[in-house]
Amino acid sequence: MLKEFKDFAMRGNVVDMAVGVIIGAAFGAIVTSFVGDVMMPILGLLTGGVDFSAKFMLLKDGATPGPYATLAAAKAAGAVTVAYGLLINAVVNFLIVAAALFMVIKGVNASRRQQAEVPAPPPPPSTESALLREIRDLLARR
Repeated sequence: MLKEFKDFAMRGNVVDMAVGVIIGAAFGAIVTSFVGDVMMPILGLLTGGVDFSAKFMLLKDGATPGPYATLAAAKAAGAVTVAYGLLINAVVNFLIVAAALFMVIKGVNASRRQQAEVPAPPPPPSTESALLREIRDLLARR
């Protein structure tokens, strides 16, 4: 049973999948930083200085009554909130990941099409054909 598991775990597909998951996690961290540190401040600037990650709607006061200055303060008080700003961040994050994957897949497909369009070199002439050409060339020299 241990040998079967080792054979399964060392198959190319499983190793490729593990590498893909690790790279995906690293790519996710990059995208999260890009969205939080680059895109959202620009979007906030375009919308008049709005910080989307701090946007929330209060549904019910917590142990200490509101108003709450931040989402963290509302959650600390036990208030029931809808954090729609975090949803906006997540949607922007998703759109960036989807666009990046689209570009990667588009590049891979273009590469495959380019490889498919390259014609195969013609096959070498048969030995009979090569001999006939030699005879032709010898006769032409006379």
